Amino acid sequence: MSPYSRETTKSIAAENTFSDKMKLHGKFVFRLRGTWSATVVLQRSEDEGTTWDDVDSYAANTVLVGEEIERGIYYRFGVKTGGYTSGTVAGRLSQ
Repeated sequence: MSPYSRETTKSIAAENTFSDKMKLHGKFVFRLRGTWSATVVLQRSEDEGTTWDDVDSYAANTVLVGEEIERGIYYRFGVKTGGYTSGTVAGRLSQ
């Protein structure tokens, strides 16, 4: 059982692949694991997922503890077109 009350996970092995969106407010954890070569972007949406802004990008396994201070903000992570080379990255966004 996960210690987090909410989470979205995604294993990515191709370009133009994203996790489900997740509404966040307060502290959250973003994790990437695996053996992979790609650029994973963490994205944020202020309009329920119609448009997405890149928060940051990652090219290696990482754990990030972040905080969203606004309400009604959605997050997702994934690999954009042209950002994938090889392997599988296992990502998790949780709160």
